[in-house]
Amino acid sequence: MGTPDFIREIRATADHQLLFLPGVSAVVLDDQGRVLLGRRADTGKWSIIGGIPEPGEEPARTAEREVFEETAVRCVAERVVLVQALPDPVTYPNGDRCQYMDITLRCRAVGGDARVNDEESLEVGWFPLDSLPELKEFALFRIKQALTEGPAWFQPTIAE
Repeated sequence: MGTPDFIREIRATADHQLLFLPGVSAVVLDDQGRVLLGRRADTGKWSIIGGIPEPGEEPARTAEREVFEETAVRCVAERVVLVQALPDPVTYPNGDRCQYMDITLRCRAVGGDARVNDEESLEVGWFPLDSLPELKEFALFRIKQALTEGPAWFQPTIAE
């Protein structure tokens, strides 16, 4: 889907100024323990699936929607894996700048065949955990956290 319409409307008056936005990432696992990844059209790199919630949309619904829109895989969000304010803003090729508060969810695949389903991905596929393609630390950390059974991860504050 690309940039949501409500972001386009904000950009019409905000130009390229920094926007702080929610983001949702999905670590999707199948019954064979493989993880679903997409090779992004904007960077050419493999990553987990993610996107921006529509106004009022619950994070679980965002994860499920984004996964289907990008990969044609149906999934069910199972639990929050982590919440993290990403430290660095992203500057897009058109000059737009955004910084994200990421909510990562572990999801379970329930149907569909993985395929490129929109313009955001060059390839999609299932990968065994011991045969992952090259991934940024962002994605590796989220996959690792999704495999733990502990509570959701967050950056602890430092006592002053």
